[in-house]
Amino acid sequence: MHAPVLVLKDSLKRESGSKVHHANIQASKAVADIIRTTLGPRSMLKMLLDAGGGIVVTNDGNAILRELDVAHPAAKSMIELSRTQDEEVGDGTTSVIVLAGEMLHVAEAFIDKNYHPTVICRAYNKALEDAVAVLDKIAMTVDVKDRGSMLGLVKSCIGTKFTSQFGDLIADLAIDATTTVGVEVGQGLREVDIKKYIKVEKVPGGQLEDSKVLKGVMINKDVVAPGKMRRKILNPRIILLDCPLEYKKGENQTNAELLREEDWSVLLKMEEEYIENLCMQILKFKPDLVITEKGLSDLACHYLSKAGVSAIRRLRKTDNNRIAKACGAVIVNRPDELQESDVGTGAGLFEVRKIGDEFFAFIVDCKDPKACTVLLRGASKDLLNEVERNLQDAMSVARNIIKNPKLVPGGGATELTVSAMLKQKSSSIEGIEKWPYEAAAIAFEAIPRTLAQNCGVNVIRTMTTLQGKHANGENAWIGIDGNTGEITDMKERKIWDSYTVKAQAFKTAIEAACMLLRIDDIVSGIKKKQAPGAGQGPSKPKIEDEGDADNDNLIPE
Repeated sequence: MHAPVLVLKDSLKRESGSKVHHANIQASKAVADIIRTTLGPRSMLKMLLDAGGGIVVTNDGNAILRELDVAHPAAKSMIELSRTQDEEVGDGTTSVIVLAGEMLHVAEAFIDKNYHPTVICRAYNKALEDAVAVLDKIAMTVDVKDRGSMLGLVKSCIGTKFTSQFGDLIADLAIDATTTVGVEVGQGLREVDIKKYIKVEKVPGGQLEDSKVLKGVMINKDVVAPGKMRRKILNPRIILLDCPLEYKKGENQTNAELLREEDWSVLLKMEEEYIENLCMQILKFKPDLVITEKGLSDLACHYLSKAGVSAIRRLRKTDNNRIAKACGAVIVNRPDELQESDVGTGAGLFEVRKIGDEFFAFIVDCKDPKACTVLLRGASKDLLNEVERNLQDAMSVARNIIKNPKLVPGGGATELTVSAMLKQKSSSIEGIEKWPYEAAAIAFEAIPRTLAQNCGVNVIRTMTTLQGKHANGENAWIGIDGNTGEITDMKERKIWDSYTVKAQAFKTAIEAACMLLRIDDIVSGIKKKQAPGAGQGPSKPKIEDEGDADNDNLIPE
């Protein structure tokens, strides 16, 4: 017998083969089980304590998983899934995870039977293509201009969220906000940039019913000299600057040696004249409001207020962009480059109001704003955070519909239709791939099943009835009403989902399942590269004196 050969270092752990597959599948199922109960309108909330001791109460799949600290690598990639889903389409974060978990769960049986993962993946990909084809078939187009159907759509998306008890409120806010900032790109395409042009301002106090979408922008600033400057201006002319209105100091320390006393006053005068010039260049355009991202010295402030111009300084760049979009101004970098066309005249009203104990400047009643602020009021901070998360989801859904106005039925009806179609097709598939393909079809049923579980109805009975209804393919729109657990036609109940969200969820879930199935080896314990210059010293003592850092003098060298 030869002596055994050591290839890997002792410190490395290596697992391979079916053991890894099982571990990965277990881990992914665990993640899916965490957020399984948050699917559907009868969903539970999760309360998470973060490191700072703050609490997050939410049922947004992504928000929950974002807070979790996960050790297992497979579970980590599951969490990535919901993040992708959140960034791509903004909704369906929970269903993606549940679906991927289920896909892996049905694959487990095949791995036990020594199917090769590649075969399973091939079947899954085939199933995915067919599933998307089915989606295309049952999708129906919606008129973006028709507010009623848009409302129904967004409402069914937030119906699963905490704010559903405020009904139309959030849906209204979301639709108002997204239709405001939609920009025509040409060729009938709409581009809606939620992150950039919709600002959500959370102001504690008041009631949720006071929340509204402002036709313009609101910023958490007051004018520079509250006593002297006007706080309410009708139809203001707004100039946005990106430069400081103060005397620039030299780059490095400059010493000026003055021999005569008069020279000193000349120096001061030059500084004053410089600022006066800047202000005069601005005042030429008779603005009513000057907003700058940088500083504004007392002197400049004096010149401006003497001319009856209100000024706001040190504004965030993002806010400045929003104001520019809202009132049609152009942000100018140097005062001498100002032109008449740079002045924003689109706003109907500038005013500073006190909400709670802070001052907010409103630039509202804009003619054709391309940016807006959603003002959220609510009793507590946690509530506001949750409302904001739901609003993000709702706005994403509204955006998806504006971009791609296609609908599929909600309430698990889509998944059931897909599942039924795939089951029919599976009989025509040759060879070994048939079984995983069929299993993928069954996996799609996880979503309606979970919905039924969360409603607390008899799951088995409901599922068999639904499968029977879908098997003969008479009506693709039969699904579960998540509130009551009844089996109804989703068209009548106005329970819709956006096509983009569903398609993305299917793709993400199946691709992730394939990726995790393909892993057959986990090597852990790979040493971190040492910092250069740390020297390749023996690593053993190092470990010791980290543990005994306080009594390291006891360690014999």
